[in-house]
Amino acid sequence: MKLYYIIVCIIVFSGCTQHSLNSSKEIDAKKSLSDVNYVYQDVSLYSEGIEKSFISTQEKFEEQYFRPWRIDKIGTSKEDAMWAYKLFNPTNSYGENLQPISQKFFDDILENSNFSAFSTLNRRAITLKELNIRAFPTQKPVLRDPSLAGEGFPFDYMQNSTIAANKPIFVSHYSKDREWVFIEASFAYGWVKARDIVFIKNKYTEIWQEAQQAYFIKDDVPIYANGNRFLFKSKVGLMLPIIQEGSKNYKVLTISNFKDSQALFMRSNIPKKILHKGILKFTSENINNILNEVSKVNYGWGGIYGQRDCSSILRDFFTPFGIWLPRNSFMQSKVGKVISLENMSNKEKIKTIKKYGVAFETLLYKKGHIVLYVGTYNDEVIIFHNTWGIKTKKGSKEGRYIIGKPIFSTLELGDKLEDFDEDASILTKLKSMNILTL
Repeated sequence: MKLYYIIVCIIVFSGCTQHSLNSSKEIDAKKSLSDVNYVYQDVSLYSEGIEKSFISTQEKFEEQYFRPWRIDKIGTSKEDAMWAYKLFNPTNSYGENLQPISQKFFDDILENSNFSAFSTLNRRAITLKELNIRAFPTQKPVLRDPSLAGEGFPFDYMQNSTIAANKPIFVSHYSKDREWVFIEASFAYGWVKARDIVFIKNKYTEIWQEAQQAYFIKDDVPIYANGNRFLFKSKVGLMLPIIQEGSKNYKVLTISNFKDSQALFMRSNIPKKILHKGILKFTSENINNILNEVSKVNYGWGGIYGQRDCSSILRDFFTPFGIWLPRNSFMQSKVGKVISLENMSNKEKIKTIKKYGVAFETLLYKKGHIVLYVGTYNDEVIIFHNTWGIKTKKGSKEGRYIIGKPIFSTLELGDKLEDFDEDASILTKLKSMNILTL
């Protein structure tokens, strides 16, 4: 009750049989996918019978979620912050016109990045809307050779990730033109537009963290303040502090902007069908609802265009259950109990996955891609993943068979395609499995 009045004061003052990829409808990305293994696309077939009270704790999750507000100095080193500046140059980079990028572009970007001021601002802040976190302070893309299979659009290597509205961040410094700020979130770091964040005083971040939290369990719902002022759209996994609970709605604390990049505290009434107080129980019903929700998007590299990629869809899926995951596939593969699959035959890998894998709690990793093990069906290992496509090879020429969406599949997705690259199958390339809850 005390916390409620404190927050009010703040406000006042200031994604049987086998079926097609679409379950009842065939995927129409091509005329036919007759050479691809079809598997049933309804999550309820695989989640049936899962009834666990919880698989994590609110406290454990919040420790990671609020980390940017629990530090006094940016945790990322200047060397790590500059990774893209060392990796990309005119010899390997192409722009939006699919032509090589000039040296001047890189010289100007480095100058504007103002790394001499790195870690001098060191302030806590919050996002105002869903933002792209960029490797360079620019909206322009940096592509690899678009003539190569699996390169060009949509693989803009400047796209580190996206971050939802009203999420905690920590600000290192401004770019020289002050259009951008270099930030660290709980799961990624990079550049965002300065106008799309506001700074928050430490005492208010502490009040925010002490409150009972509510998780969004629906995507893309418009959120308003004071009845009609649009703020942002909801994102599965975002948490907001509860001010008051009604019979059908939660009144939560939200943030808008005020002068000089200062926070303006608002109140938003949000229906309970959109928000859930505390972490969700790990049950079939909740698994089905959340997985179906995060699967409504197409494949989006680095979350670009408001979509999700292989790692972000898993990250967002687990968030409402109180499981925090890093942002990229390699780091996600290190969470929990890790079992190496290297130097195993494909048969040995399948045997190991079936023996140790826990449905919906186990990740399978190959370099550059990560998937969720959901169990077995007709004695085959079934996985859920958001995938761009299937590698193909005709003679010496590589290609891609584009899927571009979240699907359930076997570990040998595409093995019936005439030009399927057997050496690139998911199963052949698997390096490890990790059980998140052990």
